[in-house]
Amino acid sequence: MSKSYAFTPRLVQETAAAHYLGMSPSKLRSLGLPRRVSGGNKLYDIRDLDAFADALPYEGQETWEKNEETDLAFEIAAE
Repeated sequence: MSKSYAFTPRLVQETAAAHYLGMSPSKLRSLGLPRRVSGGNKLYDIRDLDAFADALPYEGQETWEKNEETDLAFEIAAE
C-alpha cells in the first residue's frame, strides 16, 4: 500500500508539471524551462513553474500599460 503525504512535492515529473500549468507536456517541453536531474529522472521544480506562471502577462495588460503611459503624458489623473 502506498503512502499519501499532506504536502505538495517540490519536484515533479513532466506530466504533473504540465498539468500544474494547465498545458500539454509537449507545450511544456517547447518552453525550455529548467529541469533538475536525479538519476535518470528529469524533474521540474515547482518554484520554477510558479515563477514562469507569475511572469505571464494578464490578458489586456499591454493595453492597460499603454493607456497608463498616455494618461501620464497628458497628465490625465485616474479617477
